[in-house]
Amino acid sequence: MSHILSRIDRLESLDEIRQLPAKYSLALDMRDLDALVNLFPEDVRVGKGMQGRAHFKRWMDETLRVQFSGTSHHIGNHIIEFNDPDHAIGVVYSKNEHETARADGGIDWVIMQMIYWDQYERIDGRWYFQRRLPCYWYATDLNNPPVGEHKMRWPDRDNYDGAFHDLWPSWQDFWDNPITEELPAVAEPAPLEQFLKTMRRDSGEISIRTR
Repeated sequence: MSHILSRIDRLESLDEIRQLPAKYSLALDMRDLDALVNLFPEDVRVGKGMQGRAHFKRWMDETLRVQFSGTSHHIGNHIIEFNDPDHAIGVVYSKNEHETARADGGIDWVIMQMIYWDQYERIDGRWYFQRRLPCYWYATDLNNPPVGEHKMRWPDRDNYDGAFHDLWPSWQDFWDNPITEELPAVAEPAPLEQFLKTMRRDSGEISIRTR
């Protein structure tokens, strides 16, 4: 019976976690900042030396009010793995659109492709984002495909590289090691609940620069 209950708990947790990114997107796009910040724990960290939902709400208000007159976030692929019954990690794709003001008074329509590396935590029976790490592939005006290097192309900013591939050693390995005519070795399938860890190849602490 305990095994059945733990499996039911896992299924319910999966469903609740899957809803977090969707709730995040809706709250963000509709500018319901209370709904947004309440998806995070009460002691959520906000930059250096600040924590708490009130600081997070103020930071989001300043960011959204200055930079974006409208946004739409579309959630895609979502992989979730549990570290224990109350902690999980996940990767979720997000395709976004932004109405963005330029310094000269013009308006750009910026499209973006990215993934989030998420950490989830259950506190008092409820799942929250513990941390969201955004990894960007491109951001560019709708009329200018982001071909070439430095695919992050926001108005009034220098172009730069995102971190879309930075967490995954396979990306560089693929380009560095083309398969020859000899048949390649194939690794064993990843253990259950370790697909993401296996793809990360035990790379350790996750840290990237976001701009």
